[in-house]
Amino acid sequence: MPQIISFAELKLTPEEFRQRALRWAADFVHCAYFESNDLAYPQGAFARLLAVAPAAHDAPASLAEFQAWLEQVTEAPRVGFLTYDLKNEIEALNSANFSGLDWPQLHFFQPRTWLQWNTDAVELHGETTGILAAILATPLPASPPPVVPPLRPRLPKAEYLRAVEAVRTDILNGEVYELNLCQEFYNEGVSLDPVDIFQRLNEVSPAPFAGFLRWQEHFLLCASPERFLAHRPPLLISQPIKGTSRRGRTPAEDEAQRQFLLHDEKERAENLMIVDLVRNDLARVARTGSVSVPELFGIYPFRHVWQMISTVQAELRPGLNLVDVLRATFPMGSMTGAPKIRAMQLIEHYESTRRGLYSGSIGCVWPDGSFDFNVVIRSLQYRRDTGYLSFQVGSAITYDSDPEREYEECLLKAKGMLTVLETGIAEG
Repeated sequence: MPQIISFAELKLTPEEFRQRALRWAADFVHCAYFESNDLAYPQGAFARLLAVAPAAHDAPASLAEFQAWLEQVTEAPRVGFLTYDLKNEIEALNSANFSGLDWPQLHFFQPRTWLQWNTDAVELHGETTGILAAILATPLPASPPPVVPPLRPRLPKAEYLRAVEAVRTDILNGEVYELNLCQEFYNEGVSLDPVDIFQRLNEVSPAPFAGFLRWQEHFLLCASPERFLAHRPPLLISQPIKGTSRRGRTPAEDEAQRQFLLHDEKERAENLMIVDLVRNDLARVARTGSVSVPELFGIYPFRHVWQMISTVQAELRPGLNLVDVLRATFPMGSMTGAPKIRAMQLIEHYESTRRGLYSGSIGCVWPDGSFDFNVVIRSLQYRRDTGYLSFQVGSAITYDSDPEREYEECLLKAKGMLTVLETGIAEG
């Protein structure tokens, strides 16, 4: 049975508890935190969960090992991540570009202790002895502002613009219909406090699929607005985002930006192509005739941007499991383009960096078979042992794309992260 304590009894607000709990949890080499920021979202956002383990015994390292591990009987959730390079196990693909991060392609662990809370009380599960006292005794250091030099582009702007034009030629030649082209901004030898930076990111860019993850000395600080896939038996739900515009400075300007995005033919075409791709992916594991699109071209506000979000759902065919679903749907079409395999081949050609956890997913699998996974975007990746700090941003390229406008969309998506780091982008 869980241990349940009210915040009134603790004499703490939920926010004060979160700050202490996350700092306590971040000392574990396996730590995963999922945060909804209490934001309204179609089909609901992440369930708030903080999970830790001092070790991850017999953890799966591939999809081939994953399902057997999930079938072991437990009352605990399984938490972890899928990197973009998991594509190489699913399809005949490879990744040879530079990586300053070197995540394993898949890692999940069973927590020793996990916590859930709302505005009234906190629930402690698993091994709970002494946990609450340890959390309450965790100091909250006064972290000075980060000192981060300007981040360098792995792909200089001029090369990015040429790559967009080359992709447009590929589209004209029938190679792909759409391609999600991403670029990395990075620096080395950076010293920062991952917990503090995540807290700042969560304040600047609150998101419904936010997360903090530690694996050894690797950290992910995530402010994602996008769901990859959820399973609420028997229903599978995917919510691709394609279409972005900035928020306005006044209510009138903000509404004008919303209307612009809603009626932008290019953005609608991008969104529709990915919706069709997701429908096709889900159909591979769905009960015949169950794939539907409850919402097409929904426009939703976030702190810095408006986003166009569509919802695709289906009933999972009996006898299939999470690994079957991942083999049919990963990586998410919103981060590749269409058709997916050729798009991923071209991504490897035009991009100069492995994506790592960017374009991958973090998520939780519950003992009843339900699960929820996000899309890792609007996120910082950091290696504390080497000081390598990185974020990636991208946009969907179609034949109608204007290279300068696509570059500006990348910078718009980077705004929250640059604000948190109190830095900019070096010219390159």
